[in-house]
Amino acid sequence: MKVALVHDYLSEFGGAERVLLALSEIWPEAPIYTAFYNKSSSAYGRFKDKDIRPSWAQKIPGFASGKFHSPLRFITPWIWNSFDFSEYDLVVSSASWYITKGFKQKGDAVEICYCHTPPRWLYGYPTSVELQKYWPVRVYSAVVGHFLRLYDYQAAQRVDHFIANSKNVADRIRKFYRRKSIVVYPPIEKLNYPDVPKEDFYLIIGRLVGGKGFELAIEAVNQLGLNLKIAGKPAGWKQEQKRLENLAGDNVEFLGYVPDQKLAELYVKARGFFVLATDEDFGMTPVEAMMAGTPVIAYRGGGYLESVVEGKTGVFFNEPTVESLIGAIKQFEKTKFFSQECQQWAEKFSKERFKKEITSFVAEKMAE
Repeated sequence: MKVALVHDYLSEFGGAERVLLALSEIWPEAPIYTAFYNKSSSAYGRFKDKDIRPSWAQKIPGFASGKFHSPLRFITPWIWNSFDFSEYDLVVSSASWYITKGFKQKGDAVEICYCHTPPRWLYGYPTSVELQKYWPVRVYSAVVGHFLRLYDYQAAQRVDHFIANSKNVADRIRKFYRRKSIVVYPPIEKLNYPDVPKEDFYLIIGRLVGGKGFELAIEAVNQLGLNLKIAGKPAGWKQEQKRLENLAGDNVEFLGYVPDQKLAELYVKARGFFVLATDEDFGMTPVEAMMAGTPVIAYRGGGYLESVVEGKTGVFFNEPTVESLIGAIKQFEKTKFFSQECQQWAEKFSKERFKKEITSFVAEKMAE
């Protein structure tokens, strides 16, 4: 069976790229088609030994740096329709905001879309870099967004089978595309967690962009006099990092980019782990924390409702306010959590489970 993998682009190594990595382990000989790749990026470093096949957009000056794919988003239909997949039996796409699905040139190939979410910016969900405050961007987005929503819907109808990364995203697929999907949770890889004792700090991880709740966490720990470590580097412009640093006191430490082994140590040492986005598609970091035996404080919404068990692996707060988060922290500190229970629950989201469910689904559909 000839298989092609398709991914938005290779610019940074995040949750979607971890899914792509697992897919490429299932089909190690499959080429990876992508809009573009940035050779200096962490994502390219993980896939450089693979057969990466970028689109013609790779040759646009500056495009591969990742600076122009967003303002030039209107070219996405031409990017994906330029690929010819007719020589393949199976095309598996890893799709998020770049409308990576519904390929026109695929002959008899079966197309399966692993959907991280329908593009958030097209359907009114918060995005990591909120540029809508600038009126020229609002006008541009309104015009381009209208036509790309039509294209996105049409592309979704050309997909043979959808896989959603959570029930939350399955609901969006049904709402916006009128399509059914099955849920296969993302692969959470167990890190090499060291045997070290807990320390007196809370942890939050993610790119320093808007919509992730960093400000809430900083204001809450400032009021409570708690220690907080923030792991992650800024994406896009760096105004968000500067703004957060101005809010932070001496009790807040910005760690920047943290490699996996250091990250594993932080997960184990942390008293608790914050996940504060108000509508996360699924969210892989809370499961990584639970795999390390660390309980979670999460916003009651989005994919966190599927990954966190209240009172067993964490607590929820109900409103995206400092007061609500402070209440959850106080409840968290009064609750007895057991590392083993967190770890046992997190095992339900393992990479091995992901591979098994994906291969089983593909085998079933290819046999039809």
